[in-house]
Amino acid sequence: MPLLDVSLKAGRSPEQLRELIAELTTTVQRVLDAPPEVISVILREVPADRWAVANKTLAEKAAQS
Repeated sequence: MPLLDVSLKAGRSPEQLRELIAELTTTVQRVLDAPPEVISVILREVPADRWAVANKTLAEKAAQS
């Protein structure tokens, strides 16, 4: 039973998130030959001030741009 756990910066529309779930499910179905009813997808939206890369939060990086 495949479980995809995806973390991404918060801020995408419900339509984008729905499309991502559909595309991930379709890809796992194709690659692993798994039926869709056994594929689980978890999307974790993380606020930009709680995600850091190279010791700077994404919010700090955005503010510098």
